[in-house]
Amino acid sequence: MTTTGPRLEEITPANLDAALGIAVRPDQEHAVSPVVKSLAEAYVHPGVAWPRLIVDGDRPVGFLMAFLDIDWYEDGSVRRSGLWRLNIAAGEQGRGYGRFAVDSVAAELRRRGTEQLYVTWHPGPEGPEDFYLGLGFRRNGETSGGQTVGVLELKGRRESSDRS
Repeated sequence: MTTTGPRLEEITPANLDAALGIAVRPDQEHAVSPVVKSLAEAYVHPGVAWPRLIVDGDRPVGFLMAFLDIDWYEDGSVRRSGLWRLNIAAGEQGRGYGRFAVDSVAAELRRRGTEQLYVTWHPGPEGPEDFYLGLGFRRNGETSGGQTVGVLELKGRRESSDRS
């Protein structure tokens, strides 16, 4: 079977080096952690982290990691799920892979019965705020670790693509 268009792959020994090779543009490095840090965090947060390699054909084009049903506040009063990391390779940006990644996380969260997708982003002119707002996220007035918190309502919202 031939797969066309982007798809997600679980991180395995076979594609680990490809995942570790995903690097954003140098001017974006301050705004997103490298894949190696994300995979280390996934290792120490099993069942919470959902890391995936974004592949188009046989080309690795990005990496995403979702967080699943975490205690948002230390007191455990609020549980949330969302997009923890999004790294699109420097030479692959502007081709729809970021939108595909958000749609894919939204589809997975819907499958799990979640009604909201959360994300944080580095504020400022070089951050991804316009990208997330353009996809329908709204600022919810919170910050987390100095980053802006955004939320996307999933209930009643159709995916922007039919790929998931």
